[in-house]
Amino acid sequence: MSVPEARFWEVFFEVYEALPRQGPGNRACAARALSLCRGLPPSPAVVDLGCGTGGQTLHLAGLTDGRIVGLDRHLPSVARLRAAVAGRGLSARVLALAGDLARPALPPERFDLVWSEGALYNIGIGNALRLCRGLMKPGGCLAFTDAVWRRDDPPPGVKAAFEQDYPSMGRAEGVAAAVEEEGFELLGRFTLPDEAWWDEFYGPMERRIAGLRGRYAGDAEALSALDRLAEEPAMHRLHSDCYAYEFFIARRPA
Repeated sequence: MSVPEARFWEVFFEVYEALPRQGPGNRACAARALSLCRGLPPSPAVVDLGCGTGGQTLHLAGLTDGRIVGLDRHLPSVARLRAAVAGRGLSARVLALAGDLARPALPPERFDLVWSEGALYNIGIGNALRLCRGLMKPGGCLAFTDAVWRRDDPPPGVKAAFEQDYPSMGRAEGVAAAVEEEGFELLGRFTLPDEAWWDEFYGPMERRIAGLRGRYAGDAEALSALDRLAEEPAMHRLHSDCYAYEFFIARRPA
């Protein structure tokens, strides 16, 4: 059945806000990306753009001694991150802010490290790279993930699923070229392993969906929305050879 958009997004956020993170990734990948960042000070100033509920923000707090700003426009997600920060005694080092990724109210050339997992595509990679460059100190680093095609001939259903949300999605080589075209030095890149999709993202998502099915038994609209959301991990289980998330690590020349 067709689900009204307002109801779909209500169920969507009920699923996603409860997850450890809102996209592929894990602590091991964050640590690997950090290891490729060159020349960071001992206590870097860090901003996490599009932080969601802050799964990776909290990883960064554990992997660095820096002061971290997490920025996201979804107020309930920011509130969840603030609660997690307070609960872990990190309020002196981690600040969760509500703000628009496209127009972050942040001072220019303020950060040693700009971080973003699965969010920059929302404003276009070229625009995002220019924005990140403006936030970085000369010599600072940028680390971000982006969805990329692994095959040129994905099944029509897979291609349609991604084109609905990310019509300009390309290959990892194209993103790497865009990084260098914007004046960055590419320090490295790597493909996220499959466990980075399942352990903290799709696994918890499927369990959350299963739990909500019981709560919404008899609510046809909510169940239909849950069916739509369940299509994403099901597609990945069948077609993960077609696409990936790639971590890109770059440096703004001093």
